[in-house]
Amino acid sequence: MPPINVIRNALVAGSAERRPAVLWALASLALSMLLSSLGTSIANVGLPTLAQAFSASFQEVQWVVLAYLLAITTLIVGVGRIGDIIGRRRLLLAGIVLFSVASLLCGVASTLGQLIAARAAQGCGAAIMIALSMALVGEAVPQARTGSAMGLLGTMSAIGTALGPSLGGVLIAGFGWRAIFLVNVPLGLLTFLLARRHLPVDRRGPQTERAGFDTLGMLLLALTLAAYALAMTMARSHFGPLNIALLLAAAIGAGLFVRVEVRATAPLIDLAIFRDPGLRAGLAMSALVATVIMTTLVVGPFYLARALGLDAPFVGLAMSAGPLAAALSGVPAGRSVDRFGAPRMTIVGLIGVAAGSCMLSVLPTRLGISGYLAPMIVITASYALFQTANNSAVMTATRPAQRGVNSGMLGLARNLGLITGASVLGAVFALAAATPDIATAPPEAIARGMRITFAVAALLAAIALTIAVASRAVATRPVRDEFSVGK
Repeated sequence: MPPINVIRNALVAGSAERRPAVLWALASLALSMLLSSLGTSIANVGLPTLAQAFSASFQEVQWVVLAYLLAITTLIVGVGRIGDIIGRRRLLLAGIVLFSVASLLCGVASTLGQLIAARAAQGCGAAIMIALSMALVGEAVPQARTGSAMGLLGTMSAIGTALGPSLGGVLIAGFGWRAIFLVNVPLGLLTFLLARRHLPVDRRGPQTERAGFDTLGMLLLALTLAAYALAMTMARSHFGPLNIALLLAAAIGAGLFVRVEVRATAPLIDLAIFRDPGLRAGLAMSALVATVIMTTLVVGPFYLARALGLDAPFVGLAMSAGPLAAALSGVPAGRSVDRFGAPRMTIVGLIGVAAGSCMLSVLPTRLGISGYLAPMIVITASYALFQTANNSAVMTATRPAQRGVNSGMLGLARNLGLITGASVLGAVFALAAATPDIATAPPEAIARGMRITFAVAALLAAIALTIAVASRAVATRPVRDEFSVGK
C-alpha cells in the first residue's frame, strides 16, 4: 500500500476542513521517521562494498554504522529539550536540512574518515527527526487520533527498516555505494517542503516555560551515553579492561548528571517527572522490549544460516518477515489503541512479545522454518501494538512544554535497549552455544544457543508485562480511593 494511502487510512475522522491539512502534516512526520530508520538499515548492507572501496577492515567500516547510532543515542534527549525551548517545528526543519546535507556529503566523501564524519552529522539530523516527529503529533493531530498517528509513525519506521537492505542492495548493484546516501537528498527535500508548508507554526509559551538551555547537563548526558554505548558495541568480540573503564565512566557521568540536574535552574531533564509511575514504567518497558527485538536481529541470521542451512537470499527473505509484519500491523494497532485504550493494548502487546519469545525457544528446532517465521510474526506484530500503545500513553500524559524531551527519552530508552540487546543477549547466545566461533558453530550448538537466548528474552518480556500490570493498578487506585471517600 502506498504511504500516502496508509496515512489517509490512519486518519479517517476529523472535520472535512481540517482533514487535508492534518493529512499532509502527518505525511511530513511519517517521512521523517522513514528517512531516519532508512538511514540505519540501508548502510549495513553496504559495509562489504565500503571495505573494498576504501581498502579498510570490517572493524574500520563498521564505524559508518556506529557513528550514526552513537549520534542518535547521545543527542536525542538534548535535541528534544531544545525543541521545547526554541520551537519544535523550527528545529525539525533544521534537522531535516542537516540530515539531507549530511547525506549529500556522505555521497561525495572521498575518504573513509570523511564518510564517518558525515554519517555522524547525519545521525544528529536523525536524532532531531525522531524526537520531534513524535512530539509534534500532539500539535498536528486531534487527540482522539493520537493512537492512529503513533501507529503510522511506527509503521513508517518499520518500513524503513525493512526496505533498507533490499533498496540498498539494488542501489549498490545499479549505481554504486554512493547511491545509498544520495537517495536521501530528494526525499529529504520533499519532507522539508511538506513540513514547512503544513506543520502548525510554533506557539510561543509563557516565558517561564522557555527558560535557558542546560548546556552542562547536555554535555554530561551525551558523554555518559557515549561511554555506555561504546562499552556495549565494542564488547561484541570480547569484554576487556577498556569496556570496564567505559562502563565506570558512564556510571560516574550518570552520578554527575543527576547532581547537576538537581542544582540547575533550567535542567535538561526535570528529575521530578520521574515521580510519575506511568513515565517510569513506559521508559523501562520500552528498553526491555527493544532488547528482545534486537535479539531477533542478532540471533536470527545465525540460526537461519547455520542451523537451518538457508542460503543468504533466503536468510534475507526470512528476516524481512518481521519488519513486514510490523509495517502491516502499525495502523491497525493505532486504531486499537484509540478504541480500547493505551494501557490495555500495552498489556496485550507485551503478552504477544512474551508468547512469541517462548515459541521461538521451542518451535524452530521442531518445525524448522515455519517454527521460526510464525513466532517472529507474533513478536513483531505485538511489538508494533506495544510501541504504539506505550508511546501514546506517555505522550498524551505529557505537558506540552515537555513533549520534546519526553519524546527524546522514549527514543533513548529504545536505543539503549537495542544496544544492550546486541551486546548482552548476543553474549548470552555465544555462551549458550558454547563454541569459540559462532560463524562456524555446528547446527546443534546454534539451536541450543537459540533456545536459551529466547528463554532469557521471554523472561525480559515477562518483566515488562509485570511492570505494565503494576503500573495500571497504581493508575486506577486513586480513582477507587476517591470513590470510596465520596461514599
